[in-house]
Amino acid sequence: MKKLFAILLIAVVLVAATVEAQQQKKMPRLGYFTLSGGPSDRDEAFKQGLRELGWVDRQNIMIEYRWVAGKTQQLAAVADELARLKVDVIFATSASVIQAAKNATNTIPIVMPAASDPVGSGFIASLARPGGNITGMSAMILELEGKRLELLREVAPRVSRVAFLTYGTDLTAQRGIDEARDAGQRLGIRIQPLRIGDPKELEGAFSAMVKERAGAVAIQPLLITSIGQGRRIAELAAKNRLPTISDSKDFLDAGGLLSYGSDRLALWRRTAWYVDKILKGANPAELPVEQPKKFEFVINLKTAKQIGLIIPPNVLVRADRVIR
Repeated sequence: MKKLFAILLIAVVLVAATVEAQQQKKMPRLGYFTLSGGPSDRDEAFKQGLRELGWVDRQNIMIEYRWVAGKTQQLAAVADELARLKVDVIFATSASVIQAAKNATNTIPIVMPAASDPVGSGFIASLARPGGNITGMSAMILELEGKRLELLREVAPRVSRVAFLTYGTDLTAQRGIDEARDAGQRLGIRIQPLRIGDPKELEGAFSAMVKERAGAVAIQPLLITSIGQGRRIAELAAKNRLPTISDSKDFLDAGGLLSYGSDRLALWRRTAWYVDKILKGANPAELPVEQPKKFEFVINLKTAKQIGLIIPPNVLVRADRVIR
């Protein structure tokens, strides 16, 4: 009887191990691919969205994190690695990351949380019918360049030259410059493009702004959100008494003056819906790319005081949030 009991016990253990192995094998894997160096509130918003839909990391989904930390030269290798792992979905967070993932695979679904210009970048055929293996959310960053210049003009009416600071390797940098130039012509503002390829070039970029007598600075959000240079940019702008504006409200918490753009937390939380649909069998080619429903205007009065700028009351009352 003891021998029989031992045999039965071993059989039960083996069956349990086999079932567990099969469950782990069947657990879907999500490749989390980003230029950032570590988690932020946006990443938490995405995970919250997943949890609300029943997906919990290490319980019923495996999230393979790949933090590139601004090292764009590593993008192709990381994308190829995720493709070799045959993850079920790739979550790609910015234009250069999406492009690297697109180059690596045309079969694994790719979901984007806040693409600047998904149609213009060639990621999708149209918002209504993406047509390939990429879908997700559009952040409408480029479409709002004109609005941001208008806000700069309202708080600093004498500004006639605006430096436009971008990260040179990003695919949408030139389109952002072009949009700003078109809007600047209508407003009588000349745009001074300044691209950097490394954060170490920031001081040189600000020296060029001062030399060319720029009166304000517009900053590509990638430099703030993914490259993590918001605080340094705000410090250099304050040192040179230059008003600043960006799409990213994170910039205001780092010391920037103005931000106007889509609610990124809402976009990232909503992106979890796409992952859920794809894991349940939906075709990304048929999932329409959504545009933001909410936009936020934020003003940092502490920074305004620091650079000696008075925000007009009619502008102040339109702000969704004021940092005092």
